[in-house]
Amino acid sequence: MHKLLTIQKREDVPEKFRDTPVGDLLIYHNTSAPHREYDRAELLIGMCMDNRKVLGIPDKFAYVIRAAGANLRYSEFNVSYAIAVGGVEHIALVGHTHCGMVNLNSQSEQFIKGLCEHAGWTAEQAEEQFLHTAPLYEIGQETNFILGETKRLSQRYPKVKVAPLLYQVEDNRLYWVTDSLA
Repeated sequence: MHKLLTIQKREDVPEKFRDTPVGDLLIYHNTSAPHREYDRAELLIGMCMDNRKVLGIPDKFAYVIRAAGANLRYSEFNVSYAIAVGGVEHIALVGHTHCGMVNLNSQSEQFIKGLCEHAGWTAEQAEEQFLHTAPLYEIGQETNFILGETKRLSQRYPKVKVAPLLYQVEDNRLYWVTDSLA
């Protein structure tokens, strides 16, 4: 079971991340706190490409990688670049509710029809792309995926602190995802 922690003030941020760029992100977005000025990015935010999510953050505060399902497996060079060249030491991984990358198979007909109508593809071309690529992008349940991807990135980049967050489309707020109800 997973629990979402509500973040309404700095003290609500888990202590390990409280006085970090991740804590700042949560406070900026959830409380509309005044923005500081930044000379360089302090954070990498990995989030879904979904158009319903807009973060309230200052200019130059963060690198942002938008990828289907907040799946950074296929953006690893970008992640490495932000760490190696950009110097970021924190990653906020932001999944969201009602993600289109959950239960992708249920969207196969719409996907195929849409590529035929909007891109001029044949049904066979569209079906082939769906069958070959959908399994790479299916994330399963949102919080399970975010926790798993947080663990993977933490193991891949052991000196970088990775935070599991969920954007609730219903209220446009960020929540901390914990791996248990305890």
